[in-house]
Amino acid sequence: MTAVTDTGHTPLAPAARTTRAWRVIGRYGSLGMLGILVAIVAALAPTTFATSDNVINILNQSALSAVIAMGLTFALVTGEFDLSIGNIAGLSGVLACKLIVDAGASIPAAFAVAVGVGAAIGLLNGFIVTVLNVNALVATLGVGTMAVGVNYAVADGRPVGLKDPDDFLAISLGRFLGIPYPVWIMIVLAAVLWLLLNRTVLGQSMQAVGGNPVAARLSGIRVERVRVVGFMICGTLAGLTGVLLATRTAGASVSAGDSYLLSAFAAAFFGSAVLRDGQFHIVGTLVGVITVAVGFNAIALIGMETYWQYLFQGLLLIIGVGVGTVARRKTAGA
Repeated sequence: MTAVTDTGHTPLAPAARTTRAWRVIGRYGSLGMLGILVAIVAALAPTTFATSDNVINILNQSALSAVIAMGLTFALVTGEFDLSIGNIAGLSGVLACKLIVDAGASIPAAFAVAVGVGAAIGLLNGFIVTVLNVNALVATLGVGTMAVGVNYAVADGRPVGLKDPDDFLAISLGRFLGIPYPVWIMIVLAAVLWLLLNRTVLGQSMQAVGGNPVAARLSGIRVERVRVVGFMICGTLAGLTGVLLATRTAGASVSAGDSYLLSAFAAAFFGSAVLRDGQFHIVGTLVGVITVAVGFNAIALIGMETYWQYLFQGLLLIIGVGVGTVARRKTAGA
């Protein structure tokens, strides 16, 4: 007979306890890592890290990474990849600045055209992947390379700067209730995108397609159309990231968005191990972005060399994929 404890519950077998432990690690390990990181940095730099100004600074530095990473999340949710997001961001920023400088366009008009171009490139990615059946990695890499070519044609490979940048800079430097505008943009977008992914038919269809495209198709979901929409959302937010990035320096360059590719993937994959077993979602992506930002902030405050940022970012990507994969294998095996 199985022994019963004083509380009336049957004690867990060792294998069951191990499975339960791995399930906890798979869902909460990323949050635990973020907590440990915050505690370590707070101990090493107590007078500079754990301050309200630095918290706002971390959120502000996270804002643009969060925007592009949340867009990438939609492509990942449908089971696809997009390697063109950094190139889209660079092109959109250059286009916005060129329209203002050379065509005399207003800031809203320049923003609309630049973000629209991002959406169009996302549509092109979706068309190539779903209609031509080209692998997403190959398709988006090719389209991203084409975007670089267009970028060079538009800007002649030179940075584009604004002559009267005050109104342009105010978009990134302005504050509401003491919090920079980019942080508010991140918060509002996160709320809207969370609702879109979790409370709409489109969002549920995206998750179904990413989970099992065959079953989704049999249930009546138009898989190709859903994937195209995912690519379009991804491209749109990459374009928005590019123009917001330009507002921080009142200028843009061909390579301005390159660094956002790895950071977006690192955040999304690390976030897939937050609260869910390897599923991409908005809250997890935000946790991943903030974890990257906290790490970068810590490296700067402690005075470490810049190359540690790349090491940290790569390690985070490996942990995000590795821990979730091991945890799912252990729980599935049990």
